[in-house]
Amino acid sequence: MKIIRLISRIVVGLVFIFSGFIKAIDPLGSAYKFSDYFQAFHLDFLKFLSLPLAILLCSAEFITGVSVITGLRHKAGKTGAFLLMIFFTPLTFVLALTNPVSDCGCFGDAIHLTNWQTFGKNIILLMFVLMLFTGRKSVKSIFKPLYEWLAVICISILFIFFSFYNLKYLPLIDFLPYKTGTNIPEKMKRPDGASADQYLTTFIYEKDGARKEFTLNNYPANDTSWKFIEQKSILVKKGFEPPIHNFSIVTLQNQDITDFILKDSAYTVLMVSRKLKEANTGDLSDGFKLGQSCLAEGINFYILTASGSDEVKIFENGLNYCNTDETTLKTMIRSNPGYLLIKDGTIVGKWSWANLPELCILLKK
Repeated sequence: MKIIRLISRIVVGLVFIFSGFIKAIDPLGSAYKFSDYFQAFHLDFLKFLSLPLAILLCSAEFITGVSVITGLRHKAGKTGAFLLMIFFTPLTFVLALTNPVSDCGCFGDAIHLTNWQTFGKNIILLMFVLMLFTGRKSVKSIFKPLYEWLAVICISILFIFFSFYNLKYLPLIDFLPYKTGTNIPEKMKRPDGASADQYLTTFIYEKDGARKEFTLNNYPANDTSWKFIEQKSILVKKGFEPPIHNFSIVTLQNQDITDFILKDSAYTVLMVSRKLKEANTGDLSDGFKLGQSCLAEGINFYILTASGSDEVKIFENGLNYCNTDETTLKTMIRSNPGYLLIKDGTIVGKWSWANLPELCILLKK
């Protein structure tokens, strides 16, 4: 029994630490996931809680994992793990049945799991957690409660600081498709022989007031007594999808300049602001000043946004504004505004609004 509990302790501790750490690296990504769920369940009025909940969840997971694996306040840690699993296991079952969002985001962008895979993972993990929870009273504390609580509080503070650091200065480890060093055109290619999406197509026909569903193999093509009503196509198997897809840069004059930018051998600065009205005005002003400096030095500078034309007009200042899909912008960089430096279609560097001076110094060299 001791060996089983030791294995359970290691498994539960490592899974919770890893899950919390990955989310803390990219807290804004977790916030986007909460927003997706709120939208899917028609709870848009709770979107303002997305970021606080993201930081709270990753902190709870990480501290729980540390407690379980180190023994610091182990009873509280095992109880916390039990409560988290009791809440999330049935929740992931509902998500697997309804599939409102394809990826639960439990391991951020490091590991993508389907909702059914997540539910299966939680069932297995719950068994280990139950083993620890039922035997929590048989284990003695390592140090005095005061010292253990002080250690837990210090670790919690440092971890929350780590989360906010990543939020301000971009993720310490970039798991996104648009990480530094990525050649965008290469990531957009579909390999030869890659599988395509497979659909099941059915046709609805009506005869004598009765409707019947047919497939491509048996639909009444030459029988005029049947009246065609509608066609349905259902995705039955997802094919290969390039890491980067739906990437396009379109000017306000509806000119697609994606290829021009990706093939340009000169440096190009992309200022990314998914929604201009949601960005800090001071941070936007700094970006606009950089844009004016770039144009004066002959450096290409474009502002990519998903904001509507009416909103863009408010900030119109002679710079080049372009429209790009909002989801793509969120994936490109976890900052509003954020900056990418591109040359020959390769991402040379990425900066948030907080470390913009580093980009300014680089461009002056």
